[in-house]
Amino acid sequence: MELFHNLAIGFGVAFTFTNLLYCLVGCILGTLIGVLPGIGPVATIAMLLPATYALPPVSALIMLAGIYYGAQYGGSTTAILVNLPGESSSVVTCIDGYQMARQGRAGPALAAAGLGSFFAGCVGTLILAAFAPPLTELAFKFGPAEYFSLMVLGLIGAVVLASGSLLKAVAMIVLGLLLGIVGTDVNSGVARFSFDIPELTDGIGFVVIAMGVFGYGEIIGNLSQPDEEREVFTSEVKGLWPTKDDFKRMAPAVLRGTTLGSALGILPGGGALLASFAAYALEKKIKMQAGEVPFGRGNIRGVASPESANNAGAQTSFIPLLTLGIPPNAVMALMVGAMTIHNIQPGPQVMTSNPELFWGLIASMWIGNAMLIILNLPLIGMWIKLLTVPYKFLFPAIVLFCAIGVYSTNNNTFDIWMVAAFGFIGYLFIKLRTEPAPLLLGFILGPMMEENLRRALLLSRGTWSVFVTRPLSAGLLVAACLLLGIVLLPSIKAKREEAFVEE
Repeated sequence: MELFHNLAIGFGVAFTFTNLLYCLVGCILGTLIGVLPGIGPVATIAMLLPATYALPPVSALIMLAGIYYGAQYGGSTTAILVNLPGESSSVVTCIDGYQMARQGRAGPALAAAGLGSFFAGCVGTLILAAFAPPLTELAFKFGPAEYFSLMVLGLIGAVVLASGSLLKAVAMIVLGLLLGIVGTDVNSGVARFSFDIPELTDGIGFVVIAMGVFGYGEIIGNLSQPDEEREVFTSEVKGLWPTKDDFKRMAPAVLRGTTLGSALGILPGGGALLASFAAYALEKKIKMQAGEVPFGRGNIRGVASPESANNAGAQTSFIPLLTLGIPPNAVMALMVGAMTIHNIQPGPQVMTSNPELFWGLIASMWIGNAMLIILNLPLIGMWIKLLTVPYKFLFPAIVLFCAIGVYSTNNNTFDIWMVAAFGFIGYLFIKLRTEPAPLLLGFILGPMMEENLRRALLLSRGTWSVFVTRPLSAGLLVAACLLLGIVLLPSIKAKREEAFVEE
């Protein structure tokens, strides 16, 4: 009964005109940046963080959350019609979705993605509402030692679950940790690694890194691809509703994708990207039915399952953020920044000290999912027209908007040069086939780890055994060691690499 009472509070907050408006704005922006290739939710949320200063905290977080799960919907449109993933978690949707479009079945492919996303989003939000309160109760038992151990587990999880090479993922985490310690030491007040540059004494802004590596880096990468490679199937979108056979094959795939995505979204380093890859790998292992199209040639299960998984993963990734204050992926790391801007400390106290924000955000996700199904299927023609906009007009506007956004955070031109430098670094990561998401996690968690490590040692008078004598802390460290040990086993390592194969 308490759950229904809390949800009633949440819907009361979410159904105000202001919050409904910002939910709609977030969903439209999310779909827009999902549709436009090369602009992911990380870059967009980073760009819009300065704009949230003037908004009420609840409205700001509702809008940013809408951008995140809205991008999962929009990304499938580009993947199906243009064979370009509008968002990283839509990479595997390209494989079968684009083949369906080439066969004149773009409508059923888009409907499968939209309906699967809607169902998974609703289930993911229900799991968030049900599991967040008990996890919050557990989080109140955490001290500095437990938080440090949890962050160690989080970083190891991010390494294990990142796509690509394990070594590259470790390198990204370490680089993120190193960038996180640039600035002034909180205890001694001494500048660290600032190289006598006054602007670096306050540290590097996470907006600068996120916008440079994810925004500018992706833009440079996309500009290196000629427009001629894009073949848009605008005339092929006829008859959106899938056939009876399509529904028979879709329904179990959507359920499997939703279940897998909901579980993987909670894990550190998981979220939408890992969920979509794992769901596609699972579908390929399930026995084919008679008369079913092979995978890679337009199988509707190859669209429905990954799209359900990435939406379920996007919703459940809010659980560790709202209950423990630990961001499980790059987008949630930016949500930590958004909460900090509004003087909200992410973690278990959010639910007790600010229940309107906590439950209002959860209720807005149901409303947002309903808005997205209306925005994506009936208005598909409008989104298709956006795909015909030449990159040469689109990207200068984005670059200018990014520059204005970065400058407005600190009114400092140095930040603009920093974003440009990180944009070049981001482009190098693309060329080296390195997943940059662990870098942002390392950058956000690094200072928090250092603070909790020092606090734990201070309270224990310098005794390192505090991390293994406290049961919760010891359990988390054992889990981290087991996770690292398991993934280094040759058979598991091979399975991990297979799960992230794109084609």
